Amino acid sequence: MSDFEKLKDKLIKAQSSEEVEIVRGEIFGKNGLLNLEFKKLGSLSPEDKKKVASEINAAKQELTKLFNDKIIKLADSEIEEKVKKENNDVTLPEKDFRIGKIHPVSQVIDEISSIFSEIGFSVEEGPDVESEYYNFTALNTPENHPAKDMHDTFYIEENLKTLLRTHTSPVQVRTMLNGKPPFKIIAPGRTYRSDSDQTHTPMFHQLEGLHIDKNINMGHLKGCLNYFIKEFFEVDKIKMRFRPSHFPFTEPSAEVDIGYRIENNKIIIGEGDKWLEILGCGMVHPNVLKYSKVDPNKFQGFAFGIGIDRLAMLKYGINDLRSFFECDYRWLNYYGFDPLDVPTNYRGLSK
Repeated sequence: MSDFEKLKDKLIKAQSSEEVEIVRGEIFGKNGLLNLEFKKLGSLSPEDKKKVASEINAAKQELTKLFNDKIIKLADSEIEEKVKKENNDVTLPEKDFRIGKIHPVSQVIDEISSIFSEIGFSVEEGPDVESEYYNFTALNTPENHPAKDMHDTFYIEENLKTLLRTHTSPVQVRTMLNGKPPFKIIAPGRTYRSDSDQTHTPMFHQLEGLHIDKNINMGHLKGCLNYFIKEFFEVDKIKMRFRPSHFPFTEPSAEVDIGYRIENNKIIIGEGDKWLEILGCGMVHPNVLKYSKVDPNKFQGFAFGIGIDRLAMLKYGINDLRSFFECDYRWLNYYGFDPLDVPTNYRGLSK
């Protein structure tokens, strides 16, 4: 067994990975010491065979552990030596990097917020996981309304009391309950509905607008939306019409269309012979004011809901809503915005 001790000593004294590999071949290789010793067992008596085999196995385990420890030690040593020679300063900034892009949805939210802040609106937020009361009941939604069906709404609890909000309208109720009129807010955020195709996704972004004060009427609503649409699409004139509609939380209610034309296969917003639905709105229903502890005999106001994702698609020529959520860096690099391109009204939102 003296040969084992010689190879063990040789392994301990090895100074490089190459030297260790040579010793490994001498020990564990096809013609290495271990194989040769095992071949000799056939010529021994049963008693001697058992004893020698036990010694060989013990030596094998010892050498295997020594070999593995040596490899790890040499690897660490080589890394340390390489670091000393290269003298890299890991605290220096990356030499080759790509600047990230702002997602079109985030950019559009900033653009909308910038526009409405110019006319006195503040930004409010609310929870994505909402109660049935705030999402439906407090917004004057009847018990048998289709939106309450499970194929339209994501319920979290079997008793249908907790859900993922289907719109950002609950924020207006929470805001009114936590303060006193007048109110002038916008509430951007994520919303959820059980729907998925080229123009619908299970999770999307919506913005709720609310203005409650004394003597507010539809004229104020029209003026507000006219200003917003012109500023957002950065046009001097806008052709706009209100169509009668129905929402449980507003009365009267309306859908807003804007004029557009097709020019060189592109949609040109402003004026034209075609109409495009852009948002829903109306005067806040008296029942919603009552649920929100606001006296409908003294105060009234308007509300509107805007699909942020669709506005982004329309303004920046994105033809599939699903691409917003695919996490494709190439898509984001093409449609995204410079992080320093903060939207401001005075120099143009997207310039």
